[in-house]
Amino acid sequence: MRSKALRDKIVESLTSVLPIALIIMILSVTIAPLDAGTFVLFLSGVVLLIVGMGMFTLGADMSMLVIGENIGTAMTKSKKIWLIALLSFVIGIIVTVAEPDLQILAGQVPSLAQKTPLGNYLLILTVAVGVGVFLLIAMLRIVFRIRLSFLLLFFYIAAFVLSAFVSPEFWAVSFDAGGVTTGPMTVPFIISLGVGVSSIRKDGESDSFGLVALSSVGPIIAVLILAIVFKIHDVPYTVTPPVTVDNTRGAASAYLHGFMEYSGEVGIAIAPIIVFFLLFQLITRSMHGRRLIRIFVGFLYTFLGLVVFLTGANVGFMPVGTEIGTTLASRWGGWLLIPVGMLLGYFIVAAEPAVHVLNKQVERQSAGAIRATAMKKGLCIGVSISLGLAMLRILLDINIMYILAPGYAVALLLTFFTPPMFTGIAFDSGGVASGALVSSFVLPLAIGACNVLRPEAIMTDAFGCVAFVALTPLISIQILGILYKVKTNRIKKTFLAVDDKILLYEVD
Repeated sequence: MRSKALRDKIVESLTSVLPIALIIMILSVTIAPLDAGTFVLFLSGVVLLIVGMGMFTLGADMSMLVIGENIGTAMTKSKKIWLIALLSFVIGIIVTVAEPDLQILAGQVPSLAQKTPLGNYLLILTVAVGVGVFLLIAMLRIVFRIRLSFLLLFFYIAAFVLSAFVSPEFWAVSFDAGGVTTGPMTVPFIISLGVGVSSIRKDGESDSFGLVALSSVGPIIAVLILAIVFKIHDVPYTVTPPVTVDNTRGAASAYLHGFMEYSGEVGIAIAPIIVFFLLFQLITRSMHGRRLIRIFVGFLYTFLGLVVFLTGANVGFMPVGTEIGTTLASRWGGWLLIPVGMLLGYFIVAAEPAVHVLNKQVERQSAGAIRATAMKKGLCIGVSISLGLAMLRILLDINIMYILAPGYAVALLLTFFTPPMFTGIAFDSGGVASGALVSSFVLPLAIGACNVLRPEAIMTDAFGCVAFVALTPLISIQILGILYKVKTNRIKKTFLAVDDKILLYEVD
């Protein structure tokens, strides 16, 4: 039974990864040829992505989602506000402190480490505390029934105000931090926490979403405050050469090193969650027998799947992204970057593990009214537009705030016209869409392009891709929500008209 479930998940991931793999292969034999060694790394990475995503999504279903819902329900049933607040803060830090996507971003700005006492660890800890504080706020929002749109409006305005006191070189990194934080380790746990907390209320379905949304805003504000406190400015980018191999032995060595590195990182990421779950189980005794065994098997699948996925993404896709970006920027003035970026954006979001988790949870919580396929299409369109904008910004050297400020203004304005559930789903989608592949493929592609066109502006122009990917789904999914509302109202009016006719007939 479990082998069939794994097979189904791998087939599902194959349909998600195959389009992006085919696009890169077509580019590699036409306008952006790759070195033989890089191409071997890429092909191996495709296989690892497919297998890793399949194992991870199965593991998340068996363990992370179940645990999160149980902890959320238990916290709320205790009716102790201080306990909910404390546990939310601790959980936020635990699931973020070793989030693989965050590690990737921190590693992409090595010069930032020289500006702070603890190097990359200070950035990671700052982001983790930001998530902890805002997960606390998100949980209390559900308990006290505060409208999500009001909180989002207040905190995003605060973020833009704080950015006025920060060097422009740091704007993109700050908003990118909000996107990468909610990655494959964080999202399943946070989403299921929201489901658990809202499930004890009869009217809580619309409140089950929004935790990822607020958890994404926390790191932006936390990193901006970090830059103000430590007076960080003039952050240069240190170009790190991508992995290169000459033969199959070199490729095998690169992947072996990757497996070892990411086994350690994922182990560190998942260990605190396991410890937290064991403590929760000792106190509540809420799970027994086969269910407990299933959860630990799920943890194993989650660990192996994430290690395989991240190894494939970082070892196989990062060099390809850099090389394709460099080649496209060198031809026809770099204008091919826009259509290629939009095409990649449309398909790349479907290959993010956390996107599958969110889409299925949306379909489940809405009792099938909001289909996963509709969510997927809305996300694909949003990310396609975002990467087109990101490439246009590199070509024209557009200030990131000229896009982020009006973009968030439109997204926040739409919250007053969109059904509350869709507001939470849309802002959750922004955090979920900007995952491992965006960090390990799209960001290197932008850096490679910027290194050719404008090497002195990598920190201001190349960074920000993740921020754009986190922005556009807020608009596209809310528009989907408005269309859903219009369609639902039309159906209601039709039924009312039919009922009136039947009533008139019975009176006659």
